[in-house]
Amino acid sequence: MSALPFPLAKTPDAEIAERGRRLFAGETRFVKGVVDMAGLPSGDRPEVCFAGRSNVGKSTLINALTGRRALARASNTPGRTQEINFFALGEECYLVDLPGYGYANAPLPVVEKWQRLLKSYLSGRQTLRRAFVLIDTRHGVKPVDEEIMALLDSAAVTFQCVMTKADKVRGAERDRVLEQVRAALAKHPAAFPEIVLTSAEKGEGVDVLRSIIAGID
Repeated sequence: MSALPFPLAKTPDAEIAERGRRLFAGETRFVKGVVDMAGLPSGDRPEVCFAGRSNVGKSTLINALTGRRALARASNTPGRTQEINFFALGEECYLVDLPGYGYANAPLPVVEKWQRLLKSYLSGRQTLRRAFVLIDTRHGVKPVDEEIMALLDSAAVTFQCVMTKADKVRGAERDRVLEQVRAALAKHPAAFPEIVLTSAEKGEGVDVLRSIIAGID
């Protein structure tokens, strides 16, 4: 029996898991919120970013990764995050929380401005090592997700699919969504060949994602 394309990332071995734990156990601080490309911090270290539809759970996942409940501001109001927010993991790397794409509860000119910023960042940041594209396990890949994936393809930025809110879907329904996600990822050459299944609420997959980030040079 052949292996599934885009398998779920496995639990890391003890050594790799410890590397991830140490990275996120150190100091994590908010650096700045950026509203234009001129405001980006110095590209003096590698960075990874989190992209996803509005209200997919980016800020909540960053808080779970860092173990700091209020580090990244989470909101039940879609589209609240209107900046590119940079967080430093010690002196090692930046975690970057991108503005949500898709529906947003803001005036259209504001939405258009930060969507342009999002695209400029993804296509022009040389220190960006990987984008984590967050997909809600309850809904799967939507057309607006495909647009971001296509942008990452054109920018030659490797992206990895992170399924959020995995505790909300089980059994056959989860399998159906995963099949849809795998089919979508297969169309994108920049897609990393593993999916990370997470639940920030339950802690599922958090250690796996920490280890992945710690292993990115």
